[in-house]
Amino acid sequence: MSFNRRDFLKLMGGTAAAFTFPSVLLQGCKKALEKAADRTAVIWLQGQSCSGCSVSLLNKIEPNIATVITEFISLNFHQTVMGGTGDAAISVLEDAVEKNRKDFVLILEGSIPTKSAEYCTIGEVNGRRVGVSEWVTKLSANAKAIVAVGTCATYGGVPAAEPRDGSGNPTGAVSLSQFVKGKTVLNIPGCPPHPDWIVGTLLHVLLKGMPERDEYNRPLLYYGKTVHEQCERLSDYKAGRFAKHWGDEGCLYNLGCLGMDSCCDIPVRKWVGGNNSCTGCGGGCIGCTEDVFPDYGKRGIFKHLTAQRAKFIKPEHRVPVYNLRNGGVING
Repeated sequence: MSFNRRDFLKLMGGTAAAFTFPSVLLQGCKKALEKAADRTAVIWLQGQSCSGCSVSLLNKIEPNIATVITEFISLNFHQTVMGGTGDAAISVLEDAVEKNRKDFVLILEGSIPTKSAEYCTIGEVNGRRVGVSEWVTKLSANAKAIVAVGTCATYGGVPAAEPRDGSGNPTGAVSLSQFVKGKTVLNIPGCPPHPDWIVGTLLHVLLKGMPERDEYNRPLLYYGKTVHEQCERLSDYKAGRFAKHWGDEGCLYNLGCLGMDSCCDIPVRKWVGGNNSCTGCGGGCIGCTEDVFPDYGKRGIFKHLTAQRAKFIKPEHRVPVYNLRNGGVING
């Protein structure tokens, strides 16, 4: 697998990487990465999540995920992709705790329940189920870097959402930075985050240490500009051409696109090897990299969809929407 200068620049954020990594690019970044990987292990825990961030990571195309794991980092623990199970798998975490290892990067995907450890456990130790909260507490004490991957780990996300009836979140889910207070947590939000953001941030930590970050501790390499600034439909916005219906040409702002309020480089980086983006395919931005996501339909696309249904869909053509809490029909 070739990992040349162009690949490195693309992964790390384009022109900014040329100024950040001049020596790496001149001397051969692959050699430097291999050297860094020799001394840095990665422990990836999954809390309250759907594993979508891990799926996004597995979709990494250049360099592919097998190369990342075997050549660039030492992925010592990951519940989804590791070969070991049971005691063999948990022994990796026990070893890191008991030996007070300080040579690893701790990554969390998903939020952390605070009302009971039973809501999310990872394995057993001496017959006792151990919650993700306990593992995070012990491992974060010695980790050389702590990284939250995905919006659930970064802000709390869907697992931390408040029910509409105001009863409060049943698990008390919180973000990694809320849980390990007083420690620097590098945040890589997104639902899911782009695999380049995950791998690129890890490589930055390995090679240069912590990247420059914004007020949410997000790497500026990937979150330094709004979606709107980089959008494929920016010329439509400037010309005053706005889409009235989904599928129309034009800027999607009036349909609820949150590109103005959301920071990431998806419009230029695109998904799945550069094939498309949220705004490029006409779906609009749902603001999944921001701390207000999810928003219960109070803003953006989901608020506008409610109005659109009432305005554009004839009653006889509506699809019933059910309330899963009590089984009643919301609209019909």
